[in-house]
Amino acid sequence: MNKGKWIFCPVCGSKTRTMIREDTELKQYPLFCPKCKQETLIEAKNLKVTVIKEPAAETQSR
Repeated sequence: MNKGKWIFCPVCGSKTRTMIREDTELKQYPLFCPKCKQETLIEAKNLKVTVIKEPAAETQSR
C-alpha cells in the first residue's frame, strides 16, 4: 500500500486539504489553502513539491 503525505501551504505553512501519494505527479496544480485563502500553482513528483513562479502581468504595447 502506498503511503501519502499532506501538502503544506507554501505561503503560510499550514496543512491543506490535498494529500499526495508516492506515485502522484501534478503539473500546474492550483493548490488552495483554506487558512490564508491563497491559491498557488505547484508541481509534484516523487513526493517533492515545487512552487511555480507566475510571471507578472504586463500591459500590451501597440
